[in-house]
This record gives sequence, structure tokens and C-alpha cells, in this order.
Amino acid sequence: MTWISNTITVFGGLLLAHACYSAQEHAALQSFRAAATSTLTSSTPVASSLPVDIAIETIAATLVIVLGLVLGTRPLRPIQWRVWAGKIEREGEEGFLGNNGEVEKDYMGNPFTYLESRPSFVDIHRQRKEFAEWIKNGGGGTGKK
Repeated sequence: MTWISNTITVFGGLLLAHACYSAQEHAALQSFRAAATSTLTSSTPVASSLPVDIAIETIAATLVIVLGLVLGTRPLRPIQWRVWAGKIEREGEEGFLGNNGEVEKDYMGNPFTYLESRPSFVDIHRQRKEFAEWIKNGGGGTGKK
């Protein structure tokens, strides 16, 4: 779908460029007409507004560009963290493929990996008993002979 959205966006850009060119030509013709009429008469020139067809073309071109850009965007991610993490666990990297078929650059995998892979809690009482026995047995190789 990327090439469709790019084509629509480029087409809208061409329409917008044509509308800008038409507006510039209209302004140039009006200034030329004002200069020509001022030499013939001494009355003040009447300013004319932009023609309706140029305004409509500009609005249509802007809407076509916006449509092309919206069609080319990636799907939005869930706002809730638990929903997003559940999607990662269910779909993995396949759920975060970009429009070009590659994994998104900000994909970090399971956000709870650290919590799931941390070592289990340490039994302090057992370690104190082991340390007390170690001290009673002479402390193992302390370096003194």
C-alpha cells in the first residue's frame, strides 16, 4: 500500500504546484493589467481577488495530499501498556513490521523481560548460617599459615 499512498501524495503535490503557479500567473496578469490601465486613465485600479477555481484547486490538492499521507501511516499502537505488551508477547516481531517489511527501529521486544529474567530472591537466613559455619571452620584460606 506504500506505492498507492506515495502516488496519491505526489499527485496532490502536483495539483498544489499547479494551483500555486496559477495564483502567481493571476497575480502577474492583474499587476500587468493595473499598470496598463494606470497609464491610460488616472483612476485608481480595482483589486481583484483570486478566482474561485484556483481556490478550489488549492483546497482539493491539500485534501489529496492529506489523504495520501494518512494512507501511508503505520497503524497506531495501543495506548495502554498492558495491551501493547500483550501484543508483543502474542505476535512478536511480526506485529511490528513497518510499511517496508522491516521491524520498526523502536521495537524492543518484551518490555517485561527484565522482570521475568531477574534472579530469584536471596535467602538471607540461609546465607547467614553458611557464613557463621564458614567462620567457625576457620574462614577457609585467609592467607595466614
